[in-house]
Order: sequence, then C-alpha cells, then structure tokens
Amino acid sequence: MGPEITYAECRQCGTLIAGLDGRYSCGVCGWVNHHSEGHRILPRAEDDTNRAAGDRDDNRLG
Repeated sequence: MGPEITYAECRQCGTLIAGLDGRYSCGVCGWVNHHSEGHRILPRAEDDTNRAAGDRDDNRLG
C-alpha cells in the first residue's frame, strides 16, 4: 500500500494543509510536525527501491 494523503489544520496558523501519512508542512507559515507523528514508520534508505545502485548511505550534500 502506498502513502496516504491526509489533511489537518496547521497547529500554528490554522490553514488546512495536506500531508503524506500524517506528516505535514504548512506552506503559509512554515510550521512542520515531527516525523515521528506520522501514521506509519518511515522506510529505511536500504529499502528504497528507487535508490540508484551504489548510492552512499550517508545524507551529506556534495
């Protein structure tokens, strides 16, 4: 099952916002909820089927 689009009211400004699996980011005021508040656990990088072979496991830019 893929990600579910969910809706909530921004906790900072009250705007209706959409998110994926309960993870939200408000484009009006910049508020975001913590990733742990989502409805499902986040997949591990190793489980990402779209990741190119040989990609590094660290999350560094450059």
